[in-house]
Amino acid sequence: MEYRLESDSIGEKQVPVDSYYGVQSLRAAENFQITSHRMHGELINSLAQIKKAAAIANSKAKALDEKKAHAIEQACDEIIAGKLHDQFIVDAIQGGAGTSANMNANEVIANRAIEILGGTKGDYSIVHPNDHVNMCQSTNDVYPTAGKLTMLKLLPGAMEQLKRLRDTLQEKTREFDDVIKIGRTQLQEAVPIRLGQEFNAYCSVVKRDIIRIEKAGESLKTVNLGGTAIGTGINANPVYLETILPVLSKVTGFEFTRAEDMIDATQNMDAYVELSSALKTCAVDLSKISNDLRLMSSGPKAGFGDILLPPKQNGSSIMPGKVNPVIPEVVNQVAFNLIGNDLSVVMAAEAGQLELNAFEPVIYYNLFESITTLAGGVKTLVDNCVTGIQANTSKCADMVNNSCGLATAASPYIGYKKAASIAKQSLKTGEPVRQILEKDGIFNDAQIKSIFDLKKLTVCSGKH
Repeated sequence: MEYRLESDSIGEKQVPVDSYYGVQSLRAAENFQITSHRMHGELINSLAQIKKAAAIANSKAKALDEKKAHAIEQACDEIIAGKLHDQFIVDAIQGGAGTSANMNANEVIANRAIEILGGTKGDYSIVHPNDHVNMCQSTNDVYPTAGKLTMLKLLPGAMEQLKRLRDTLQEKTREFDDVIKIGRTQLQEAVPIRLGQEFNAYCSVVKRDIIRIEKAGESLKTVNLGGTAIGTGINANPVYLETILPVLSKVTGFEFTRAEDMIDATQNMDAYVELSSALKTCAVDLSKISNDLRLMSSGPKAGFGDILLPPKQNGSSIMPGKVNPVIPEVVNQVAFNLIGNDLSVVMAAEAGQLELNAFEPVIYYNLFESITTLAGGVKTLVDNCVTGIQANTSKCADMVNNSCGLATAASPYIGYKKAASIAKQSLKTGEPVRQILEKDGIFNDAQIKSIFDLKKLTVCSGKH
């Protein structure tokens, strides 16, 4: 392999002659062999979009030669189109507050721009990574903006799946509206409920999750780009400061606004904590729903058996015919992962010091993963589970009619103590509550039918 010699403030180093990355990227790749995962592809594209916007803004300011600017724009467009991603060699988790990621982008863009202008890679007298590609910028405003831009690109995929889940749960609400079953509190029989009401409750909590995540996502459109190193805007010319966000908004399709306090926006990571918290809350809700689906489908003979989940694969290598609730199980695991990621985000956000938080790389690594795995988990929950759920109507009817929990319906008429005695008798003898009341002649037939109108018992009328 042939090499070219490059130098930085650390010293000289040989870089593969055909590489578009340079000495700083190579040092970072050697220093940070952490996750075996390189930067997220959308983060690479986001960095390129910011560099393109910066070249346009600097060209308008007459600070960057027009030919250099066009070459940088072309190089950025190629990266945005998916080219040269293999030249981004830095690990997703890295020290230096994202400097390695920013310099990897600067070097790749510079070397491709040099080629476009007819030069040889590594001849930074033509296009320099810092002086030209990074003009009027710092890692400390570029990297946070790239992180937010990447999340804005990833979130619609997760939101689409959550909205599909919401709509599917709403369909199941209607489908199961007439299926009356026994409700349970603390896994013990309680009072009747319609299966449709349970699914409507799931739908309601998913609706709130959608609202929470969308609200948190809006804060990502406020950025510190133009603040450079610590938010004071050092080395950024006035025309650049005036034009960079309108240009970036045009390049990306997202309407960005400058933070009211740029120093605050450079130091503090609360927008990420807010988003991560919303994602975690959603994960908790999805895990609870998955727990319920596993419980309600337990059996098939010796469990609750309220519902039937679509069978997806063999459940055991030793027990023939066993089918497990694998889809809710995987959603539980997605939730566990998101909850752990949230803790990492919280700790990294808290660990910032003075004018900068050095731990954005791990924040991004975890948030990108949370958003993408949430989307995947919800998609499989909808496609492979919720859509195909069936009500086990006969078992639901049998359990609710034979439940000692029906004594609650008689309590307003005969008193708590008498109702409790009948419930105990039902539990001991196996006789249904309704049959005991009929046998004892406590109520006539019309009263029995009225008191134990199961549909009426599941309707909240506001009367007690």
